[in-house]
Amino acid sequence: DAGAPVTFTAAVPVTGGQLVAVTAPRSVSPTSGSTPSWVGTVAFDAAAGEKVTVLPGGVQRLLASGAIAVGARVIPAAAGKVVTIGVGDAAHSVGTALTAGTDVPVEILMDR
Repeated sequence: DAGAPVTFTAAVPVTGGQLVAVTAPRSVSPTSGSTPSWVGTVAFDAAAGEKVTVLPGGVQRLLASGAIAVGARVIPAAAGKVVTIGVGDAAHSVGTALTAGTDVPVEILMDR
């Protein structure tokens, strides 16, 4: 079911709202940079080894790394954040910013 919440195991501690990527079978960690293996946003805080719900679609609030403008396309960044897309990174796109901000949570219409 596309866009439905998915349960994973946290490979390391995660914080609700972080963008995560698959790092081992059915396990996720916060993104550490631009990656095609991102799967969605963590729904709540979880310690390493705990089950965590990941929200892959819809509109999610993600922490901006730097300035993001309304309408900007974003990609994964370090610490589970998102950053405005750069040249050549289109394949890793997470979604489109619906709100703007600098180093604050912004609303992103997710691509998945």
